Amino acid sequence: MSQTAEQTTLNQVEQIISPEWIIPISHNGRSQPKPLKQHSIAINKQKIVAIAPTDSLLKNYQTKHHLSLPGQALLPGFVNCHTHAAMSLFKGLSDDLPLMMWLENHIWPAEKKWVDDKFCEDGVTLAIAEMLLSGTTCFNDMYFQPNMTAKVSQDLGMRAMVGMLIFDFPSVWGSGWEAYLKKGLSLRDDYKHSDLLSFAFAPHAPYTVSDEPLSKVSTLSNELSIPVHMHIHETPHEIKESLSQYGKRPLKRLQELGLVNPNLIAVHMTQLQRNEIETIASHGVSVVHCPQSNMKLASGISPVQDLMTAGINVALGTDGNASNNDLNMFSEMKTASLLSKVYTGSAQACSATDILYSATMGGAKALGLEETCGSLEVGKAADMVAINLNTIQSQPLYDPVSQIVYTAGREQVSHVWVNGKLQVKDGQLTQLDHGTLIAMAKKWRNKIQDS
Repeated sequence: MSQTAEQTTLNQVEQIISPEWIIPISHNGRSQPKPLKQHSIAINKQKIVAIAPTDSLLKNYQTKHHLSLPGQALLPGFVNCHTHAAMSLFKGLSDDLPLMMWLENHIWPAEKKWVDDKFCEDGVTLAIAEMLLSGTTCFNDMYFQPNMTAKVSQDLGMRAMVGMLIFDFPSVWGSGWEAYLKKGLSLRDDYKHSDLLSFAFAPHAPYTVSDEPLSKVSTLSNELSIPVHMHIHETPHEIKESLSQYGKRPLKRLQELGLVNPNLIAVHMTQLQRNEIETIASHGVSVVHCPQSNMKLASGISPVQDLMTAGINVALGTDGNASNNDLNMFSEMKTASLLSKVYTGSAQACSATDILYSATMGGAKALGLEETCGSLEVGKAADMVAINLNTIQSQPLYDPVSQIVYTAGREQVSHVWVNGKLQVKDGQLTQLDHGTLIAMAKKWRNKIQDS
């Protein structure tokens, strides 16, 4: 092969995208690069192979698929770090109730009656469709039938961390904690070659999982380097019950069981004392902030600015559709920032830059996927979202990061790629049919409502 022909082959790529701005995000938290104006990005074999000024990149790379996006920002896809995806089919079922009343009197009975493989397959499909249309390219899930979460995510090309659910009590997924663990680890083995799926232990909460299974999870997590995804310090009631039953706060109990370490993904954390913030900071724990769900259930407010100041990695999650009631990371970002400002009394708390980082790289770090996604860098997976900022609500535009966090909405998502595959084009799903999804959701609504 001649040198010229070899050079041409090397520079041929599958896609080139030329937005008005690229917002790359870095590993460095608040020290973020400025948006790149008039740059392009080259994609080949699912990976980012180049980011450069458009004129320069087009001189060095060729493609049959060059997408120009004037007035749009390209950024890493959002990482929704806490979901119960299949609960999309319970959206709006029981609103305006506190957590334990909501769970014990409404959600748990509905789950006992309806949750099976088909329910979870359809619920996860609906959730992935909503997340993709909202710019989310990776989600961290905790729910029954994780086999269906894994199957649907893999089939649809969605990046996911699948929770290996654990309770003390039996359910449709398992007869007890030992069965949950066995089935979860077997499922993980089934997908060990997937480039989209990873797995976490998902003990539901300190009040639903006893010491023996938690101790076992701690051992396996450390031996196998598997994350642990868990609701922790979600409500004052949880703290009160733990003090009554164990004579200690939940975080202290988990620490004594060996679970407070960099593998821990601690969700909610609305009830924190200063010494507990110091503990999770010194042990490398990541915290997932779910502001809208916490507000809706009146669970409390996580002291996010204090966590960030302490150097703790903070990610964002929507929680499930039954307690939010959406999977919209745009509204989650704005709420997280504004709630922190009013909570601290400081307009500088949780800046747009901080929150966009939490919604992308913060989530990737929490899941141990920071080398795969969360930023736009050469060598990383092409998990990306394009947001149209050439809209009335986003003009005039002085700072694209500020506009994305404070004014943009999911209706402005134009294109979404997961692992280099175009999942949303011109605001429409490329794989899933809108009408079919609506009909499926209505069918489940009719069944559940009429029961």
